[in-house]
Amino acid sequence: MPAAYLQYQYVELVTHAGGIPVLLPPPGPDPEHAAAREVLERVDALVLAGGRDVGAQTYGAEPHATADPPATDRDTWELALTREALDRDLPLLGICRGAQVLTVALGGTLVQHVPDLPDARAHKHGPGEFASHVVRTVAGSRVAAALGADAAVSCYHHQAVDELPAGLRATAHAEDGVVEAVELAGDGFAVGVQWHPEQALDDLRLMDSLVQAARGRTKETV
Repeated sequence: MPAAYLQYQYVELVTHAGGIPVLLPPPGPDPEHAAAREVLERVDALVLAGGRDVGAQTYGAEPHATADPPATDRDTWELALTREALDRDLPLLGICRGAQVLTVALGGTLVQHVPDLPDARAHKHGPGEFASHVVRTVAGSRVAAALGADAAVSCYHHQAVDELPAGLRATAHAEDGVVEAVELAGDGFAVGVQWHPEQALDDLRLMDSLVQAARGRTKETV
């Protein structure tokens, strides 16, 4: 049967950092994106979770032979949520697919199959088997403020950021050069990471940063 679900590690990641999670499944056809506007009036931050590949049609490309079947309803909904969150300066954290949604929402494109890159190392292993590697952060970035100069992370992706849109910069890279984090310029909190912080619940630094940004924004608007 059709279902709306989320791996429970995402719930734990939010709650362990002091947030209260609210799941936002696609509500169905909403051409004016009124639902995105209405629901984001009721939350303090947005987390875009990992999952199926972002549909290539969302950034004007033909799908790669390895691409997942598109989840059109989820793509449409999450792109609308992302653009609305950015318009509202709502703190946002994109995880894996979420970093790609953030990139596409702003006009960027994706590498559809990382193994096709000449120097690429494994960013995932078999089904359900995460790869581990070190990412290097860019000094002065929000990711660096949270994690320091480098961090060991768990990855599970075969797509990645390709062309960066205006205003979005790469702020962490894997040792093979693949972009592992992006963030929006300015004072707001809009960060995307290709790795899966929900797989390491003993390290809440990144989610703590999002929760603190949400609390700070809430205080400013009271």
